[in-house]
Amino acid sequence: MKVVLAGAYGNLGLDVFRALLAKGYEVVAADMVERDVGLSGNFTFRNIDVTQPETLKGLCNGADALITTIGLTKTSPTVSNYDIDYKGNLNLLNEAINSHVKHFSYISVIKADKAPKVPMLHAKYLFEEELKKSPLTWVIFRPTGYFYDIVKVFKPMIMKGEVTLLGKKPVHANVISTKDFADFIVKHLADKNKTYDIGGKETYSYEEIANLCFAAAGKEGVIKRAPPFLFDILAFVNKLKKNGKEAILRFSKWTLTQEMVGSTVHGDMSFAKYIKESFKEK
Repeated sequence: MKVVLAGAYGNLGLDVFRALLAKGYEVVAADMVERDVGLSGNFTFRNIDVTQPETLKGLCNGADALITTIGLTKTSPTVSNYDIDYKGNLNLLNEAINSHVKHFSYISVIKADKAPKVPMLHAKYLFEEELKKSPLTWVIFRPTGYFYDIVKVFKPMIMKGEVTLLGKKPVHANVISTKDFADFIVKHLADKNKTYDIGGKETYSYEEIANLCFAAAGKEGVIKRAPPFLFDILAFVNKLKKNGKEAILRFSKWTLTQEMVGSTVHGDMSFAKYIKESFKEK
């Protein structure tokens, strides 16, 4: 089976790449840049830019399935989530349809359909709707979040000895490791017209996560709470500045104030153990 993997050299993409090769798939690793990550197996690299449809011509020739992890996850003053997450993936979908690919797997985010004012989610939802209307069989994977993302957000605050959470109400998440998630994606890439809200085996409130981080860092720490509307003000200010930070701020507010617990639980990796490892001296 030949699989096109768009976004093959991103954090999640690499774990999906490894999982595909481990299962013996032929892989077309598509991304803007190829990296030497020591992989071996039956794969070829294809340089693409999903905002430029001409770079996708022939990408899916002979392929049975396409998996896309493509999405804008950082600030950009030149492109938006609608350019990448929606239009870029739509370009991939059109190429897959033209090449008679059978299966299309898309990595979205849990509750993408519930946040029309959050570009990082709304753009994904718009693409989900286009995918469902396509002639291809599809799978939409909606993760709750990833181990490394949560630690990346919390670690600077932990090092300063103070974590600020939003609102007075505790909210929870069962984030998943990208390795476990990649395993699930590969196992289910040929499912027919399924949506999975997926998370890991451990569910914690953000306060519990902060305390796990403080303990792992050997710090007492302080947890404070701020009103969520502060993020709305920051988002508005940055929208006026046109620096690309508005989308990140609105997404951050959303994830810190919403229950992010997936109904499909998968994986063996422990988030608590990951936190301990992340704070060990290198």
